[in-house]
Amino acid sequence: MSFSYHIRTIRPDEIHIPIEWARDVGWNPGLYDAECHYPVDPDGWFCAEHEDEILGVGVATNYDNTFSFGGFYIVKEPFRHHGIGWDIFSAMLRHVGDRNFGGDGVYEMQDKYHAKIGLQFAYRNIRWQGIGNGTDQPDLVFATDVPFDSLLQYDTAHFPVKREVFLKNWIQQPEATALVKIDNKEQINGYGVIRKCYEGYKIGPIFANSPAIADELFDGLTATISGEMVFFDTPEPNSAAVRMAQKRSMTQVFGTARMYTKKMPSLPLDEIFGVTTFELG
Repeated sequence: MSFSYHIRTIRPDEIHIPIEWARDVGWNPGLYDAECHYPVDPDGWFCAEHEDEILGVGVATNYDNTFSFGGFYIVKEPFRHHGIGWDIFSAMLRHVGDRNFGGDGVYEMQDKYHAKIGLQFAYRNIRWQGIGNGTDQPDLVFATDVPFDSLLQYDTAHFPVKREVFLKNWIQQPEATALVKIDNKEQINGYGVIRKCYEGYKIGPIFANSPAIADELFDGLTATISGEMVFFDTPEPNSAAVRMAQKRSMTQVFGTARMYTKKMPSLPLDEIFGVTTFELG
């Protein structure tokens, strides 16, 4: 197969395409992920195009001058193995520049990612599937009722960099619930979000000062979708997070390798119980 194509940025009216393709390959994104992700870095959304047909997509989100995260890297089945994916990825890397670039890739492909662009394995993430059957937690409050600067400060302590634009969108998206745990000194001790996906719901993130608070957040979030299917992505090094899923009889359905081009960011993994998304970290 021989044909010409060019790489360009995805237009605002096309941002649904990577999300729909992610749905089609079984990644089950959130219904409003594009609206939450795109405003963070519109220049990082790329596609390969041939005669008005989009052949492949990829997103590299530059959060600031030091950190970027990649996702939604998909080439249409008939056009794979022709270098299109690498051309998209090359455009993404040019956009990333000298930043530390992170990603969640298929576990079995980590050696290829390392050989191609120097991504270094950090740890494994596990996706769990189960049924939401939590109970209401009266001590939790809605994230929108908490001073945003306080929530942003807590989020930044659990993510490599500040992500103000994303966080504002994430906690206010439709068909989602964001809950916060506050102590008697009005300090945030944890927060979590659950959102509607093409199939069921996903929890992410859950950041918490202790396993007990993480449990409380999990139950409070799943109480809002009782009886529905729920997915939960945990960093494998956080054994308490893994136990949270296991004691709720959740089933492992997928796994990724978390990788970075530079050193692994210094984060309190024992307080990261649920990954925000595999596409944005």
